Amino acid sequence: MTRTSRGKGRIVLDRVASALWYVPGSFALARLLGPRYPLRCVLFHDIADRESAFTNGLGVTITRRAFEAALKFLTRYYTPVSLQDVIAGTDGRGLPARPVLVTFDDAYASVGEFGAALCFQYGVPAVFFVNGACLDNRQLALDNLICYVANIRGLGAVKSAAIAAVGRDDFELCSLKQVFSRLLPTMSLSAKAAFRRALTAATKRDERDLAAEAGLHISTQQLCSLKTFNIEIGNHTYSHTHCRSLSLGDFAHEVDRNKAILETISGSRVRSFSVPYGSSADLTAELTTHLHQTGHEVIFLAESSAGSFRSCASILDRTSINTGADAALFSKVEVLPRLRTIRKGLGFVSGGGRHEKKSKVISECPVSERTFSDEVADSDEVHI
Repeated sequence: MTRTSRGKGRIVLDRVASALWYVPGSFALARLLGPRYPLRCVLFHDIADRESAFTNGLGVTITRRAFEAALKFLTRYYTPVSLQDVIAGTDGRGLPARPVLVTFDDAYASVGEFGAALCFQYGVPAVFFVNGACLDNRQLALDNLICYVANIRGLGAVKSAAIAAVGRDDFELCSLKQVFSRLLPTMSLSAKAAFRRALTAATKRDERDLAAEAGLHISTQQLCSLKTFNIEIGNHTYSHTHCRSLSLGDFAHEVDRNKAILETISGSRVRSFSVPYGSSADLTAELTTHLHQTGHEVIFLAESSAGSFRSCASILDRTSINTGADAALFSKVEVLPRLRTIRKGLGFVSGGGRHEKKSKVISECPVSERTFSDEVADSDEVHI
């Protein structure tokens, strides 16, 4: 099956799932699809009425109106729970009927400026996963810098920066999706640092000035105030990197350092970790062991499946949300995750030899068989 036909199939499936919302007894019908769905976990990123040059192309922005509509939907048809509730009821049996956990990734300032107060207004506890390198807008996340260069200078400038970073040009790079799904997952930390320098040079701006101008990320003062809105802080690595490329020695810098920074600022223990980009390919056995040893009680992915508690109660899956329409939310939260889980159970998962051969990409470190480009093929959007 070609990528184009899979894309059309997902569109049709989403429309059918959305149409199910208008059928009487829609939740009961969704349950017939199975499997058991003990906990819904949803993921938001940036809340803004329009995308900027720094976010256009990421697919992570939801408007304020749509975000509030999504909260109304979740509180009307589900029971919001906190991370503590989830930890206390890890088998799903100690949780209320139809529980949902709300999360945010990537340290966007809009969570502190708008999202937190609205969650509190609707009685929704949440977990906010933060990258320490971006606090106080000291620097841009690499994803946002890539988007800015692509939107201002063109995709050619991004490819030139990539070539300068790795010293090769024998790879395909024809879209932002390929940058995020094929290029970045295979780059080491040192290669990403070189890529960042080359991208910054392409802007002809000082990166600190650019980050301050963008104002994308939350301040330490805002972060400290989130506790009053019943929002817990979680670890999202220091620099928002693909964890599959991390060595055992890198864990201290990316995981432990970030945890310590966030605990110092928030005054609370950080006990959860969100895998950047959400792919299980980045949750290596070594990382899982390290996270458990360093006090991370729950680990979050974003592969949009219904088996939220998986085989290990400490690993939870999430569905990324960028809509406020009831039918679309029902499809994304209730129906499609069940279908994805069934599909995976039948063996129709990407990365297992059933897909066409991938184009040659930059590879400086071993990459798991299931690449993030495969996750894009299985999902509705790119999870950042």
